[in-house]
Amino acid sequence: MKKHTKYIAGLAGLLLLVAACSTPKDINYLQGLQGPEGIANTPKTITVQQGDRLSVFVKSKDNVLTEHFNISLPNMQNVLTYTVDSKGEIDFPMLGKIRLAGLTRQEAAERIKERLVSEFGTKDVVVTLDFTNLRISVLGEVNKPGTVSIDNDKINIFEALGKAGDMTIYGKRDSVMVVRQQGNEAKTYILNLASAQAVQSPVYYLQQNDIVYVPANKTRQRQSTVNGNTIQSTSFWISIASLLTTVAVLVFK
Repeated sequence: MKKHTKYIAGLAGLLLLVAACSTPKDINYLQGLQGPEGIANTPKTITVQQGDRLSVFVKSKDNVLTEHFNISLPNMQNVLTYTVDSKGEIDFPMLGKIRLAGLTRQEAAERIKERLVSEFGTKDVVVTLDFTNLRISVLGEVNKPGTVSIDNDKINIFEALGKAGDMTIYGKRDSVMVVRQQGNEAKTYILNLASAQAVQSPVYYLQQNDIVYVPANKTRQRQSTVNGNTIQSTSFWISIASLLTTVAVLVFK
């Protein structure tokens, strides 16, 4: 009986070992950094693109002037929004078409201000411009897949993953895909977030409407359905091993 007990206990141990081996051993980001080591990286600020919706608030001592551009309510949330057309322009009251594509938020506000000063001669004008529909989609092996909002002028891929609840342990950190619309085509980039060199990627800093996709690693793929039967997760095999051990103790004690 002891021999049988040892056999089943050994089988249970083997199952536990197999389950452990199916778990990714290394899930760290930015491996290879030594202390406060620096890596060349130029932060990229989000710029105005076709399809963006912009809120523009004009402030001046000339109340007659500001009434032409602002809703007569103090709440900034009620400021009119302007959609950037296919030519990269907005149609602004009394000024007509203004090209803003490719400009940062501050640069776009400054361009509108320059036009106002040029047209009306009022030099105390203050223009506040904000994006109202900045979003990125984060899909695949993350804890909260979906669309995340951008509330800063810059956002990197780690911040986007953080907003999506971070990767699961089943995400392939060395093969993260970023799909970016550039003109009339979608370009695909692959990032190895396990490497410290990821910060040098042209898509380390994301843009509005980017799609971040985290593919599943081999462990997750092995859990997929095969011939109609689901290969169970690590917790399943741990449960089976525990059950076998318990049965062995009860039957052969």
